[in-house]
Amino acid sequence: MTIKAAFKVQRARFTLDVNFELPAQGVTALFGPSGCGKTTLLRAMAGLERCPGHFWLGEQCWQDQHLFVPVHKRRLGYVFQEASLFAHLSVQRNLEYGWRRLPQALRRDDKEQIIDWLGLTPLLAQGAAELSGGQRQRVAIGRALLSSPELLLLDEPLSALDGKAKREILPLLEHLSAQAKVPIFYVTHAPEEVERLADRVLLMEQGQIKHNDSLQQALARPHSLLYKDDEVAGIISGQLRPSLPDGRVPFDYGAGDSGTGVDEADVGELSDAGAGRIWLTGHEGAVMGAARLRILASDVSVALAPVTCISIVNQLPAQVLSMTDMGQGRVLLRLSLKGGEQIPAQLSAYSIAQLDLKIGSNCYALIKAAALLV
Repeated sequence: MTIKAAFKVQRARFTLDVNFELPAQGVTALFGPSGCGKTTLLRAMAGLERCPGHFWLGEQCWQDQHLFVPVHKRRLGYVFQEASLFAHLSVQRNLEYGWRRLPQALRRDDKEQIIDWLGLTPLLAQGAAELSGGQRQRVAIGRALLSSPELLLLDEPLSALDGKAKREILPLLEHLSAQAKVPIFYVTHAPEEVERLADRVLLMEQGQIKHNDSLQQALARPHSLLYKDDEVAGIISGQLRPSLPDGRVPFDYGAGDSGTGVDEADVGELSDAGAGRIWLTGHEGAVMGAARLRILASDVSVALAPVTCISIVNQLPAQVLSMTDMGQGRVLLRLSLKGGEQIPAQLSAYSIAQLDLKIGSNCYALIKAAALLV
């Protein structure tokens, strides 16, 4: 199933002109600087703003030149920058507001599990006016989920929250796609939110979509707006495993992330030949399960064979996919690991020549550091 959309609207000092098609699954980040049209596009998709164009969710047409389905007849959930709750209602009544209006056949049968997952069970009797910013946003997310949407739209849901509240909400958002089981569009101008949450990225500038990429493709673009301070990075998705007694924590990736049990005698051994493992330190207390690693290009060296007598533990077989001249004697490599995961490496042009690296060359990626996105 796909989502197809095109909108064009002219305003005094702004033009939105977009056309895209993408899979109707996972989390798509609408990313770009303030004022580039992200929220306008989201509101057009919701039907909150009537812009000329079309919008298809799978086989459902919500808008074309002959049809416009009003927002109250679209099965969608919308979470705003600041949670719009009914102040005179309790948390429970806010959560059930849309749920109660659904036909019985459309109601989710896991209402209690959703409420518990969001940590709202102890707050059900409280009034919405008594909640903190983070609690209000959790109620807004729960209300959207319980309305059984076919599409979930989030407009910078963390931007109005303080640091503590953001730290509470981000882990929930990471698992939101699995809970919602519907496509999600997430507006943000924060690269770290894209790295942690997105599966795809619509990169917007001046009212237009410049790129429609998977997260890996978006990160592979040199000089991308996703990079902070020119720090090119790659993201690897996988599974965090239980730590060893010596403090090392295995992170398995690729081929279903299917690792075996881990012990001292089992270092590097995986149940799937297409999988790989990266060893982390300093994360003994991290929650096991699905996770992402952020690896900076400057933290990756390249060798033609495994290197002995060196402190770098993570030496992974790789292949050179692309080479981009970054100027000033620097070259950005895109390396493919087992399972299809990709990471960048920044080398000098001199090192490239010394190693005789070319596109398709087999090599080893020496990862000096990797940050667990938590």
